[in-house]
Amino acid sequence: MAEGQEGVGPLAPARPLDAIDQDILRMLQADGRASIRSVAERVHVSRANAYARINRLVEDGVIRGFGARVNHERAGHGTSAYITLKIVQNTWRTVREQLRQLPGASHIALVGGDFDVLLLVHTPDNRALRELVLTRLQAIPEVLSTRTLLVFEEEDLEPQG
Repeated sequence: MAEGQEGVGPLAPARPLDAIDQDILRMLQADGRASIRSVAERVHVSRANAYARINRLVEDGVIRGFGARVNHERAGHGTSAYITLKIVQNTWRTVREQLRQLPGASHIALVGGDFDVLLLVHTPDNRALRELVLTRLQAIPEVLSTRTLLVFEEEDLEPQG
């Protein structure tokens, strides 16, 4: 059984998504503020059906939440970096909890390959990034090494519709 959202617990096996569910997901990824009415009209179902489908997608953990896509530079976090970490074996859960607490951390992934963890951070400037890496990350006892990849330019991809 898969681990649940945010490590809360196990989720039931995912139900298959039909074409209407897929259309609803694409719409909400493009515009998380779309009204139930507009979703229903665009996928050709009743409002009650659209509402029930969206609630099921949320309850099943397919939709993890609704939020805004932020331009980090305009929000005062003009420096972004991917940081790779090598960690002590079997310490992922402990490290993950500490990484969640870091200011500016926006994505954490356990990966296979030459390193164990990939972390995306957004900071106000290079000085704040340096402080985060040298003072906060490297102070975590389970972190064996880090490598910082400075992002020169980034773009969030819009869902394919």
